[in-house]
Amino acid sequence: MKIVSVGEVLWDILPSSEHLGGAPFNFAWHAHNLGHEVCFVSAVGNDQHGRAAIEQMVKSRLSARFIRRVPDQPTGTVTIALDSQGLPHYTIHRPAAYDFPALSAAEFNALVNPTPAWIYFGTLQQMSAPAHDLTLQLMAAAPAASYFYDINLRVGSFTPELVRTLARHAHILKLNEQEVSALKEISGLQGDSLEQFCRSCLSAFQLDAVCITLGSKGCALLMDNQYLEAPGFSVKVADTIGAGDAFSAALIHGISAGWSAERIATFANRIGALVTSQPGGTPKWTVAEAMGL
Repeated sequence: MKIVSVGEVLWDILPSSEHLGGAPFNFAWHAHNLGHEVCFVSAVGNDQHGRAAIEQMVKSRLSARFIRRVPDQPTGTVTIALDSQGLPHYTIHRPAAYDFPALSAAEFNALVNPTPAWIYFGTLQQMSAPAHDLTLQLMAAAPAASYFYDINLRVGSFTPELVRTLARHAHILKLNEQEVSALKEISGLQGDSLEQFCRSCLSAFQLDAVCITLGSKGCALLMDNQYLEAPGFSVKVADTIGAGDAFSAALIHGISAGWSAERIATFANRIGALVTSQPGGTPKWTVAEAMGL
């Protein structure tokens, strides 16, 4: 199926290595790995990092057609420190090229004709007015698409109003366990249990589904009025970068295939766990490896 992913592409700068990433890019890469036609909309600078990003996309056969080259802004970078459990802590360097995406009329038409099945977006890039306006234009031009919002909050890279606006546009909302309390505060949502929170969230934003990733514990999913918690899979963790983005790609894959909620959640947990067992946000993997966990 055709998926449009709008968001940041950047380099994750770790103590001993660099990896191409950014949640929307990671998502696009993993959705492409699942066999879908992915149109990734972003921007890079006219610098070595930008050229390397395009080269990696081409090498991976992920289309770079909708990546703008911005001559006066650097390609995005994030400095990442890992704690003792392999959990990342981010320092985001902005402004960056990904804050300034733009499309020609022909490129815009190609994105919305034929209509994509999904439009995916997060929060970080949407702080940029050009990026936010472009995303709203794409959604307005593709009303038959489903909209997937991965909250993915980063310190200093969201406002309560923006999060509420994006959530109201979404059909599917995905967040992690740490973001539950933030969304409660942002939107005044109630619920002492995860199920109560999911139901409150679904009602408040008129969503089709809500999913909360729970790290090694798996995930919670509410869809088709069915709530479940699916256990995770035990793996030796290299790092958790990109695991949630791979999970999102698997979630969309299962929903579009018409699978049951339990099958969707279990499959997404498998893919997310497999990605944590390898370094970086876009390691190579196969569905067969995930099913072997």
